[in-house]
Amino acid sequence: MRILVLGSTGYLGAHVAERLRTLRGARVLRAGRSPDADHQVDLASVRPEELAKTLASVAPDAVVNCAGATGGDAVTLAELNTRGPAVLCAALREAAPAARLVHLGSAAEYGPGEPGNPVTESAATRPVGPYGATKLAGTAVVTACGLDSVVLRVGNPVGPGAPPAGLPGRMTALLRQADRGPDAVLRLGDLSAHRDFVDVRDVAWAVEFAVTAPQPLLPVLNIGSGRAVPVRELVHHLAELAGFRGRIEENAGSGSSVRSGEVSWQCSAIGAAEEALGWRPLHTLDEALAALWEADGSP
Repeated sequence: MRILVLGSTGYLGAHVAERLRTLRGARVLRAGRSPDADHQVDLASVRPEELAKTLASVAPDAVVNCAGATGGDAVTLAELNTRGPAVLCAALREAAPAARLVHLGSAAEYGPGEPGNPVTESAATRPVGPYGATKLAGTAVVTACGLDSVVLRVGNPVGPGAPPAGLPGRMTALLRQADRGPDAVLRLGDLSAHRDFVDVRDVAWAVEFAVTAPQPLLPVLNIGSGRAVPVRELVHHLAELAGFRGRIEENAGSGSSVRSGEVSWQCSAIGAAEEALGWRPLHTLDEALAALWEADGSP
């Protein structure tokens, strides 16, 4: 089985490629902007006919699209999150129409949730900013492309290698540099929001199941933990792992992204993924945070 992973050097993509390499008989090829990739592909700028040539040379049985942008201006987000999937679908129709496409979406496509009610795949989508809107547009492209495709709508990934662009990685980096004595003070933004944190290794496992499922899949499947956790709980747990003995102060007016501030509660129902894939997350949040803290060693 030949599997092409786009965005293979990013946070999710690296874990996905590593997981897929464990499949018996699988040959995993990496595509992306990194010079170390097997195939140089920038979904923000590549033309459909150029990507079709790459796909024809690979002749993949499955393509996993982990490429995307989480930050930047609206143009940057649209180029990778919306144009990218559109170009990929067009190239696949021309060069590898029988390949299965697994595309990584985002729970941000749903927008604000109602506390106590995990959102199902049929819930209304009301993204609050350019990130969620461009991811939703990418999902619309994939689900309407007519290919053998599935969108995995991923919650907030956490675990080894989490980048500083997200809260878990940013908090980890901050704690590595901070004074951890009893007089230390960490001043953060509002930590009252609830999020569905899912271990990145469980996301990679879900991708494996989606790639290898013998039957056609539903257009969209939620991939999360199925529970909403206060962001404050995550922050304090990381502080404990770091041995931080100081004080954490919250300031609602600073340190929180606009996207986070407008979504106070988010949780995904994951029953459809369990039924379709036989998948459920294996790692707890405590295990994910421990792996995140230990990944690079603590000072």
